[in-house]
Amino acid sequence: MSIGEHLRELRNRLFISAIGVTVMAIVGYFLYDAAFEFITHPVEVARARGAELNINFSTILSSFDMRLRISIWIGVLLSSPLWIYEFFAYVGPGMTRKEKVYTWAFGVVALLLFAAGCALGMWVMPHAVVILTGFIPKTDSATGIMDASTYLSFVLRLVLAFGAAFLLPEIMVALNRLGVMKGRTMLKGWRWAVVGIFTFMAFANPLPDPWSMIFMAIPITGLYFLACYISIRHDKHVAKRRAQEDAALDAALAETPSTAP
Repeated sequence: MSIGEHLRELRNRLFISAIGVTVMAIVGYFLYDAAFEFITHPVEVARARGAELNINFSTILSSFDMRLRISIWIGVLLSSPLWIYEFFAYVGPGMTRKEKVYTWAFGVVALLLFAAGCALGMWVMPHAVVILTGFIPKTDSATGIMDASTYLSFVLRLVLAFGAAFLLPEIMVALNRLGVMKGRTMLKGWRWAVVGIFTFMAFANPLPDPWSMIFMAIPITGLYFLACYISIRHDKHVAKRRAQEDAALDAALAETPSTAP
C-alpha cells in the first residue's frame, strides 16, 4: 500500500472508532444517573459517618457539562472493544504471527493490571473523602461544598494514577523483551525503584496517614520484583538459546572441509 492508502485507511478506522464512541456516549447519557451515583458513593459514605457534604453545581451549565463528560467517559469505556480492534486491524498486517501473539498477550495483561489499579483507587476513594473532609469543623456554621467538576477531576486523577502505576511491571518486561534493559540491571536498582514507588504513592495517595501509603505501595513493589524475576528468566533462556546456536555453528564450521591448497 502507498502512503496515501495507509492514510486513508487510518482515516476510515478513526472515523469508525469515533462513531462507536459517539453511539456509546449516547448510551452513557442514559446511564448517567447510575454512573453519577457510583462516582459520588464516597460522599455518601462520608455523610453516613456524620460529615456535612454537598456536591455543588456552581453555574447554570455545570450540571450539563458534568453529564456530558461522564457520558463521554462511558462511551470510551463501552466502545473500547471496537476501537481496540480497529487499532490492531490497522497495525496487524505489518506484524508477524509471533508479534501478534505477544501484542495480544501484553494487551490482555495490561488491561487486567490497569483494572486492578483502578479498583484499588476506587477502594481508596471513600476512605480519602472521609479523612480529608474530617477536618471540617463540627459546627452548624460550617459545611462542605464541593464543586462537581473539581470533584470529578479528583476522582479521575486518583483512579487513573493507580491504574497507570500498576502498568509499571509490564513496561519493564516489555523493555526486557525488546532488549533495552537486562533483568539483572533492573534488580540492581531495586533500592531506587522502591524509593520511587513509595514516593509516587505518597503523592498519588490523598490519605494523610503513612499506613495507607505503605499498604498501596506493597503490591506495586511486589509486581516490580515479579517483573525482575520474569526478565531474569527470559535473559537466561535467551543466553542458553544463543549458546546452543553458537555451538551448532561452531560444529558446522568444524565439519566443513577446508578448501585451502
